[in-house]
Amino acid sequence: MTQSSRSSIARGGRAVYGAPLGILMLEARFPRIPGDMGNGLTWPFPVLYKVVRGASPGKVVLDGARGLLPDFIDAAQDLVRQGAEAITTNCGFLSLFQQELAASANVPVATSSLMQVPWVQATLPPGKRVGIVTVSGAALTPAHLRAAGVPCDIPREGTENGREFFRVLIRAEKDDMDVALAEQDVLDAGQALVERHPEVGAIVLECTNMPPYAAALQAALNMPVYDIYSMITWFHAGLRPRAFG
Repeated sequence: MTQSSRSSIARGGRAVYGAPLGILMLEARFPRIPGDMGNGLTWPFPVLYKVVRGASPGKVVLDGARGLLPDFIDAAQDLVRQGAEAITTNCGFLSLFQQELAASANVPVATSSLMQVPWVQATLPPGKRVGIVTVSGAALTPAHLRAAGVPCDIPREGTENGREFFRVLIRAEKDDMDVALAEQDVLDAGQALVERHPEVGAIVLECTNMPPYAAALQAALNMPVYDIYSMITWFHAGLRPRAFG
């Protein structure tokens, strides 16, 4: 088809174009450094953000997101109206809302990086298992795991006993964060996980604020590390497949 024979009509109907992925954000004030899901520079493609008012990390992680489902549904539908063709969230604990959000948004939805666990498990040799590093081992319940298709006996370790990561992100004790201390908390949790469970052969990071530390964890443990970045770049690849030739 020549340029002159192409239609000159540009199709409308959306508020925003060129950003097919919508991200539901928790309402928080801690710094979102490059690599964090909430930093727009993290992504190699444009994204749409929507903050869910009142959905603090403490409420979502420690209180099981009780009472917040209608707010997340409204926010997801608003992103779709703006032009999002798929939805994700910036907390792995929102796996609890996977089915409801997928049904109400009526577009593909991936609520949690934990949804990678079955696929990663399939790549491992016999005798090896996936392990989870999470922001809170105590708060990650069987309900969260089942909603993401994860076995409830999966090895896991949290950062709640660390010095920085948990108290800034979940306890909201301050707005600033010592990045080196936060990284060490993630490394310590990963090391404790493999020491307690030597069968672990790959790690999935539950928390969407952990990708900045994934490379350091992979180097320290010498095993594959997957996170929300690895999942969402795969997710987005289906929305905009690369054209070859």
